[in-house]
Amino acid sequence: MRGLIALLLVALCLEGLNAACPDHATLKDDHGSKLCAQMFEHSSYYYDESCTGSFLNVYPDEDTPIMPKTWENHVSSLVVRRGCSLTVWSKSKKKGNKRKFLAGVVYHLKEVKRGLFGNWNDLAHNQTRAFLTE
Repeated sequence: MRGLIALLLVALCLEGLNAACPDHATLKDDHGSKLCAQMFEHSSYYYDESCTGSFLNVYPDEDTPIMPKTWENHVSSLVVRRGCSLTVWSKSKKKGNKRKFLAGVVYHLKEVKRGLFGNWNDLAHNQTRAFLTE
């Protein structure tokens, strides 16, 4: 019985190593600079396959009133660094619905409600503002 439990624990640990989303506690860009958030093009039904595809880095205290056109309708998952928050609006120039994301991983933005019938999948793209609170 102990052997079976040990085998299950090892399998669970190995499964966690396959996770595609970066660790929100140590979020950095390719050059080692601290990030406040990363927004990803894809999410998946399976959590360990989320945070894939192209990504957009958001640095501490960055305020982007209009996101690049290439990111319109493309953000499906995101990671916010510990000590940061990420605020997004559904329309450019801080208009429309607003949502503040705190530290952690959002594997599926389609699971985050926006109003009665909507969600934030592919909408959290028009404007972002990141705050570092460390």
